[in-house]
Amino acid sequence: MATISCTLLLLNSSRSVSPLRFPNFSGFSSSSPFARSYRFGRRDLEPLSNGMLSSGSRADGATAAAASMEGVMTEAMKLIQSASPTWKSAVANNLLIFVLGSPLLVTGLSASGIAAAFLLGTLTWRAYGSAGFLLVAAYFVIGTAATKVKMTQKEAQGVAEKRKGRRGPRSVIGSSAAGCVCAFLSIYQVGGAAFSQLFRLGFVSSFCTKVSDTVSSEIGKAYGKTTYLATTFKIVPRGTEGAMSIEGTLAGLLASFFLASVGCFLGQITPPEAAVCVLASQIANLGESIIGASFQDKEGFKWLNNDVVNVINISLGSIVAILMQQFILQNWVK
Repeated sequence: MATISCTLLLLNSSRSVSPLRFPNFSGFSSSSPFARSYRFGRRDLEPLSNGMLSSGSRADGATAAAASMEGVMTEAMKLIQSASPTWKSAVANNLLIFVLGSPLLVTGLSASGIAAAFLLGTLTWRAYGSAGFLLVAAYFVIGTAATKVKMTQKEAQGVAEKRKGRRGPRSVIGSSAAGCVCAFLSIYQVGGAAFSQLFRLGFVSSFCTKVSDTVSSEIGKAYGKTTYLATTFKIVPRGTEGAMSIEGTLAGLLASFFLASVGCFLGQITPPEAAVCVLASQIANLGESIIGASFQDKEGFKWLNNDVVNVINISLGSIVAILMQQFILQNWVK
């Protein structure tokens, strides 16, 4: 994903996000000298058939191959330049991005995790276009980078993520469940236009919440000097469920602020809504820490693993943001 971030940053910041602009590849029909010089067609291939190519059938084959490739490229560009995201354009764009970004993907995801991320990326593009996709890409890059910080030290202390931080499908789904729900509701226009921006806000807030949770946890395990239990403020070892540190909390706050700013820059949310996302993420993460400290790994709550807690966390972040928008921004901020 990061491989193409520079391309994606060419997006405009309007709320109705325009697709990426690519050159017109339809038969290289541009009037530019370059296009005229390198247009492939039967007329251009005839000299080759009379000279280098000894067989007319070989020339015809080359012409057919060129025409076929031209058709594929034309169809691909039409999908990418689609005025509004469709399932076909979402799959095409997502496939291109995943191929280009595969070196980065394999550092943060297992093979099955990449498959789950592909489904998430396709759904995101279909719902919110390239701007929504870039938001999720930014979350992935930040989360992966934070996970890799002082990996050797965290492994020695037994608090590192498994597989050197490469996430599997359950982790991907657990981290994106609330965002996926918001995306589906947006795609099928549940509630009509009145609810459209609420679902978009919930989508952005869910990833702000998750990036804050990931960064605060990973930076806290790497640099946290003193770690407190969220419920009793008792000092506990790093990596304890429900534990918090000042260093980790500040890092998570900054990560949430950065991702909310990205969402605002891309036109997904307004500046007041960005502030709501940051505040909602911190409320949700505090709630997650309390749940972890009170119930996780306790008798009768063995089912409450990290993936389940992640779903609760990001769902809380989305719900709190939507409620704050309805009862604070709508009534107090004009």
